[in-house]
Amino acid sequence: MNQIPVKDVTPPTNGKKEVYELYASREHIYVKFYKGFFKNLRVISGAIMLLMFYAFPLIEWNGRQAILFDLPNRQFHVFGMTFWPQDFMLLSWLLIILAFTLFFVTVFAGRLWCGYACPQFVWTWLFIWAEKFAEGDRNQRIKLDKADWSAEKIRKKSIKHGLWIFIAVTSAVAFVGYFSPIRELVADLAAFSLGPWETWWIGFIAVATYANAGWLREQVCIYMCPYARFQSVMFDQDTLVISYDEKRGEKRGKRKKDSDYKADGLGDCIDCGFCVNVCPVGIDIRDGLQYECVACGACVDACDDIMDRMGYEKGLVRYTTEHQLNGNTTNLLRPRLMAYLVVLLAMCIAFGYTIFSRIPLEVDILRDRGQLYNETPNGLIENVYKLKLANKEQRDHDYRISVSGIEGLKLISEPVVTIKAGELLDYNIRIHLERENIKRPNYDIQIKVQALDDNSISVTEDNRFIGPAPRR
Repeated sequence: MNQIPVKDVTPPTNGKKEVYELYASREHIYVKFYKGFFKNLRVISGAIMLLMFYAFPLIEWNGRQAILFDLPNRQFHVFGMTFWPQDFMLLSWLLIILAFTLFFVTVFAGRLWCGYACPQFVWTWLFIWAEKFAEGDRNQRIKLDKADWSAEKIRKKSIKHGLWIFIAVTSAVAFVGYFSPIRELVADLAAFSLGPWETWWIGFIAVATYANAGWLREQVCIYMCPYARFQSVMFDQDTLVISYDEKRGEKRGKRKKDSDYKADGLGDCIDCGFCVNVCPVGIDIRDGLQYECVACGACVDACDDIMDRMGYEKGLVRYTTEHQLNGNTTNLLRPRLMAYLVVLLAMCIAFGYTIFSRIPLEVDILRDRGQLYNETPNGLIENVYKLKLANKEQRDHDYRISVSGIEGLKLISEPVVTIKAGELLDYNIRIHLERENIKRPNYDIQIKVQALDDNSISVTEDNRFIGPAPRR
């Protein structure tokens, strides 16, 4: 068979090899500072979060740290309530509620959590502020980084990193203070007498904070945070997102302030790049909605400021929906959003009722499995039970134990027991019954434990009393 010649159509390379980089190196983002409504809103929300984070461990509640997760004693104190490992279901329930809250907010208004409440971004903005304080605004920082090393550059860099380290260490101490009493922790830190556990975690959290908020910053949001990857599937045409009004802004270009730019075929965008310079993740919102956008509103404030200076109408970049951007009406009462809201409200009501109606007493009863029953020398039938009693309140209580369910049933052990705040007590009781009162091999009985100073603290548990088969 004759072979058909194949012509080489590969374009000549002139002896040069073309190399394509699969991974682009990161370019440092120099964020420009600005003023505006959404910045003020973000500062307020961030300040509230920082205040809560640093202040909660310092608050005392009934002589105890208000929020303390006491892992060695397996007690979790949250203001006036104490939770135990047995209450793990409540934590799972709370996490589900928080997840549904995030879903609801995302469907309604996009990534508001990222822009205004995410700890990664709250601390990132704090570190950016420290950078501006030490090195100046955007242009000054760019100029400083390009300059040769000098005494002035070393001084400014030292101040910046000193502030970063201070914020990172204080954040780490505050975080560990939720698990170890904060006052003792600070005293031990000042005396250089921290234990290995505290030393390790303070060091780890400080390094993580310094790296994430100081160096990685937007890289955490873009590459490490899973929310950035899946949040777009919850968006619809009525989700409130930050958008650039392309119909109004294009064609973009430079112009004089009082010129008739529309006669030259230009739109309202003057192509100043201000919206890019203030973006903490370095994107251009004019290229459309991107998954890197954290909805912080920085570009909205920046563009509104430029529009105001030019005498144009604000809102070229704004919070809006796809429907509204296309001239349609936004539908707020859409089925998916309402479904999230109904489920969220139902779970919050049920969770609140469970929390505030919970009885701060845990009672677990085990029968003595070594033998079915004992017969005392005077002919009484005896059953032995082991009670595990946990006082979940932050004050001591005296509890009375009583039994019922069979006529003639008697509690032989001491009926009143004292349990200290947060204590778990093992207490054995013996119950007697005369043989004449036994008509069958086993009975259902009730064992009740009630606080003497508070009748609402009462738990009744069912168990079984076992005796000999009745005589015929």
